[in-house]
Amino acid sequence: MPGMQPLRDRLRVLGRELAARESEHASALEAARSKAASLRAEVARALEGWHEGVAGAAQLAVRIGEVRPDDKHIRAVEFDLTRGRHRAIVTVKARGDVTLVGPFHAGKTEGPCKSFPFDADEEIRKALGDFLERFLNEAATP
Repeated sequence: MPGMQPLRDRLRVLGRELAARESEHASALEAARSKAASLRAEVARALEGWHEGVAGAAQLAVRIGEVRPDDKHIRAVEFDLTRGRHRAIVTVKARGDVTLVGPFHAGKTEGPCKSFPFDADEEIRKALGDFLERFLNEAATP
């Protein structure tokens, strides 16, 4: 159509507008990414013990995902745990909270969820331990 801005240019302008809007959340999102990386490292160390304990039973191996942008929230990051169809997700939001999601079966409704403020480290660690135990028990149940 004559006089209509090409779609590529329209999307570039929109992208710049949205990036400018999101730039004010960059430091909070980086804090969330840092918190998620710390929690992921803690979970990875804990899973080393799990894998030592289930040595010889490869069907019980659990995969831990990398920290990545959250699937649902634009200002959050997540990492997941999987064993077969069993999943659990740790979501860390830029607004300052950590949410433990699951365990649940892939393709099914996520939940249950439990959230904590960033600075509730003792509560997070206790809940994370309970969360991992529930996930591992469910993921290892035939």
